[in-house]
Order: sequence, then structure tokens, then C-alpha cells
Amino acid sequence: MTVDLTVERGVTDPELAEEFPALRLHLARVEAAARPRSPRSVRQRLRTMSDRYTGGKAVNLRQEPIPWAYRVFFRQIGIDPDDRRTPAEEVALERMKWGGFRSVSLLDDALTIAIVETGVAVLALDTDRLEGDVRLRLSVSGERLGVATGDDPRGTRPLSSRQIVVADAVRSVAVLFGDTSEGRGVNPETERMTLCGVQVKGVPEVSVEEALWTVATVLGEGG
Repeated sequence: MTVDLTVERGVTDPELAEEFPALRLHLARVEAAARPRSPRSVRQRLRTMSDRYTGGKAVNLRQEPIPWAYRVFFRQIGIDPDDRRTPAEEVALERMKWGGFRSVSLLDDALTIAIVETGVAVLALDTDRLEGDVRLRLSVSGERLGVATGDDPRGTRPLSSRQIVVADAVRSVAVLFGDTSEGRGVNPETERMTLCGVQVKGVPEVSVEEALWTVATVLGEGG
């Protein structure tokens, strides 16, 4: 299936860019609804991937260049990758745990396929619930995930100061490699998605674009 996809680069705040010059967010907006079930073609693709994804590949995954690059970055920002796994390693663990890649929903399946094929971390947000440009920045003292001035902070969690977050023009919408704010992620009412590919040092830009293209293509199979 041919997908006409425009990939843009999100803004990285200057202080964060100075500390991590290779850290970038690549954005692609797609017209796609959140569907609870994948079509047969996507489920078959997961089964085929499961057959090709051997135990040996899972064991040696962290030594491959892109998963290794995320492990290095995790340590640089204070995350132990043996405690909180990188996206590719998390997917590999699920494959070993269940004996195959399970079909969960169309979006989850699209993200799984993209991670397995490229190793790149991709986040999906509800486009219509974002306000302004999407960017990477550091959280500020007292900030809570997903809260803007005047919002009710109940039901949200506080952020550590100088935590890396994905944000729109008004509020943080996700912790990088962590939680997504309630109401900003994809939900059953979503009709348009903003896909965010995370590039760190050692991850080629072409791989990030391939990951975004893969997610968009699989979503397109859902009609």
C-alpha cells in the first residue's frame, strides 16, 4: 500500500538541544481512526514476524546498533535500561513471554511492527487534542503531566524537575519513553493521529522515517 506521508521535525528547546544535540523528534500526521481490531493482513504479518523472530535474535538484540543507541541514551538521562527496557527490548520480551507477537489493536500492532522492523521508538498522540506545535523540552519545577494553567490537577502526577517531556504549546503531553497524559494519547474517539519518532545519537534519520512510514502504512490497512 502506498502512503503519502510528510515527515516534519519537531522543535527541541535550546537548553535540551545543547545537552543532547542528536536528540530529535520527527512528526507525521495521519488520518486514521483508533480501531480495536486489526484486519487479517496485519494479524498475519504479526504471525510471520513471530516465526522469524527467534530466541537467539531476542537475546542478542541489545547489541544491535539502534537498540544499543537507545540503551546508551537511557543511561545518559538516568534510566537504567535493565530496569526500564528500551522499546525494541520490551517488544522482544513480549514475544518471548507469549510465544509470538499478539494482536492487541490496530495502533498497537502498527507500533509493534515498526519497532521490530526498525528498532525505533514511536509515540502516537491524538492530533485534535494537541494545541500548537509539538516539541521536546525539560519540565519545570512543580509541573504536572498534562496540566496547563487553570486545569484541575487531580488525577495527574507530578514531574521531576528537568525531566524530558513531549509537549505542545500549552502543556506536557508525555514523558519521553514514559507515560502519556490522559486525554492526549490515542483513544476510541481519535480520528487523526500525530506520530512522533524519537531519534537519539546513533539512530539514523532514515530509520526514524521508515518507522513512521511503517506505522502509517499499517494503519492504512485498517481502512
